[in-house]
Amino acid sequence: MKNEMLLGPWVRRFLLEHLVAERNLSRNTQASYRDTLMLLLPFASNHAARAIDRMSVEELTPSIIRQFLDHLECDRKCSGVTRNQRLATIRSLARFIGMHSPVHIAWAGEVRAMPFKKTAKTMIGYLEKPEMDALLAQPDRRTSLGNRDYALLLFLYNSGARADEAAKLIVDNLQLGRQSSVRLHGKGNKSRSCPLWPATATTLSSLVEGRGKREPVFLNRVKSPLTRFGIHRLVTHYAELASKTVPSIETKRVSPHTIRHTTAVHLLRAGVDINTIRAWLGHVSLDTTHIYAEVDMEMKAKALARVDISDQQTTVAQRSLPSLLAFLKAI
Repeated sequence: MKNEMLLGPWVRRFLLEHLVAERNLSRNTQASYRDTLMLLLPFASNHAARAIDRMSVEELTPSIIRQFLDHLECDRKCSGVTRNQRLATIRSLARFIGMHSPVHIAWAGEVRAMPFKKTAKTMIGYLEKPEMDALLAQPDRRTSLGNRDYALLLFLYNSGARADEAAKLIVDNLQLGRQSSVRLHGKGNKSRSCPLWPATATTLSSLVEGRGKREPVFLNRVKSPLTRFGIHRLVTHYAELASKTVPSIETKRVSPHTIRHTTAVHLLRAGVDINTIRAWLGHVSLDTTHIYAEVDMEMKAKALARVDISDQQTTVAQRSLPSLLAFLKAI
């Protein structure tokens, strides 16, 4: 079988050429695409009764892909959002193959025509101010690790940084002085700067004192950089402790991304315009940031309170009374 007919070489080119060289996607995004194909290829090989390295492109049929998507939901208990994410990867692979191989255009068209599943829009989670205060109060600041944990939680809340951004933060990214700020390197290899509160700057100054410019800011017990998984465990640990004093936290799934959402909502309540929040969080599209305006019930309640409809209610009631009397007479 000719090389261009085999699926394997196309997968290799897709991962190494398209995702890395052409699109320059972040490592985490590349890993997501790779993980999808690691699940798909053994499944397809089994259902096509063909060794993975001998599978042709067209043996990855839409029927097998549909069975794979059902397998994700039914057997692996994945959500509809995850299912759609996996399908997006497969459609991207089909588009890549179709663009470079005319003989596979029909196959690519069939795969790319597979629809995404409609899913319910999930509400984003965030912490109210008393809940966030309770979370910040949990680390024992009398110890070096407790002081580090407090600095990390305060930094996440101040900057709205992603866990991966905090894990990769180095001392040279901090500007600690009269106008303290941090330079974050985020998704799509884009950088942004965020101002730091004096309290955050003071806490970070004591944490990084004596370190070199290229050293990580947040270190673990053995002085190695904290990973994003370590940061996630740390946040969930303190959320569990905080839930004992503020029970409402127990009903929420608290993660570093929850703190990021909290930052956005609290900035919005403080009167910061939505475009500034977009730049603060490093969102590419303003549409992404608008979700915070939609979920904040406190701001909606305040807006509703500004609308006085008492006179209208009285007028409506007065107008309705004659109509009601006429109706009663008619029956």
